[in-house]
Amino acid sequence: MSSIAEVVTAPEQIRPVERRTESTRDALRYLRRNPSLGIGIFFLFTLLLFVVIGHLTVDTIQFRPLSTRPLQPPSRELPFGSDKQGRNLYAVMVEGTPLTLRIGLLAGIIGVTLGATLAFISGFYGGKVDAVIRLIVDVGLTIPGLLILIIIAMRVRGGLTVDQMALVVGLLAWLYPARTIRSQVLSLKQRSFVQIARLSGMSNPEVIVKELLPNLLPYLGASLVGSVSAAILASIGLEVLGLGPFEAPTLGMTIYWVNYNAAIINGWYWWWVPPIVVIAILFTGLFLVAVGLDEIANPRVRSRA
Repeated sequence: MSSIAEVVTAPEQIRPVERRTESTRDALRYLRRNPSLGIGIFFLFTLLLFVVIGHLTVDTIQFRPLSTRPLQPPSRELPFGSDKQGRNLYAVMVEGTPLTLRIGLLAGIIGVTLGATLAFISGFYGGKVDAVIRLIVDVGLTIPGLLILIIIAMRVRGGLTVDQMALVVGLLAWLYPARTIRSQVLSLKQRSFVQIARLSGMSNPEVIVKELLPNLLPYLGASLVGSVSAAILASIGLEVLGLGPFEAPTLGMTIYWVNYNAAIINGWYWWWVPPIVVIAILFTGLFLVAVGLDEIANPRVRSRA
């Protein structure tokens, strides 16, 4: 009897495993058809692995000044060397990479959330609300964003913290998503499924949440990745100008100290090469992920992916 019971229950136990295996195969098969997304995820995963291994192999408190001998070239004890302030540059990269990405994520989430909310309201309801929001967006896009960020950052006494910088960058990060997402809403609201939802008695907020939002999720994901990249670039620009958190070892502040101490002219290559390499990997990964998500959201290129 026990053997019969095992035979009967065995398929029930195998099915979940088979489903997970099949889902994994489908995901890998899709990544082979969409190489941009796969390579971008690989680059970002490499940075994540670098940070995880770094926290296991170095005391990150050494990102502070006077933690080691200054201006030491790379060695076994100091894989990335040290800067003029006596900071372990390996610890600086391990501690600063997540901080830079945190600024981008916070600013990007703020920008896309605010921009998408205004875009749905503007594109779906139209009328005077649409005219006012569109006017604000058009005027805002004509003003140099970096100039406004510099003015705001200079008004903050005592320097900006990481979260304050994310908030400052996020103040202008919603303008471009508001315009692009609005155009998608204007297109979708003319579709038959939206008209059917209205005729079925759904209220306007229900149509937005239940019909429009799910169809725009891939596009919103691509917009978020693009906003994160733009926010990181804006934050690095502010930090290089000396308006960032001086005590935080972000990638932008590391480049600021490189310029301040003329590390390139003096030939201290180990000081400026690591942050540039990390920034290049980060931006390349985010760009490729955005391209891959665009292939999911854009029907014109979806056939290849």
